[in-house]
Amino acid sequence: MAVCPVSCIVPGKPETEWPLYYIDPNTCIDCGACIPECPYGAIFTLQDVPSAYVARGGEVLSAPVGTPGYDQPLDTTTYEGDPVHISATRVLTEGEIVDLTPAIQANREFFEKGPGYEALL
Repeated sequence: MAVCPVSCIVPGKPETEWPLYYIDPNTCIDCGACIPECPYGAIFTLQDVPSAYVARGGEVLSAPVGTPGYDQPLDTTTYEGDPVHISATRVLTEGEIVDLTPAIQANREFFEKGPGYEALL
């Protein structure tokens, strides 16, 4: 992502297994430049990731294909305007409470066990 000064935001691939953008916790300098630029409001500092996020309604969560409850595809664009297809999503309803902290481990696993920066190749 162009907004990151250290280029540590990586799109997940294959999308069916890694359906998000991932931030390398070992490269990130915690500058916060990505937070206001995320069109989905999906980036938090580590200490601010909510365990009881109250949805405004309409927010989209994604998960690996086959995750129960994530059965809606989403076609959208990246920050740069490139098309993106996400196969497994669900839309939050107003007032729904969601724990977003499991995403911390999924993000770390993308770089430790998943493709990491090789997804850019």
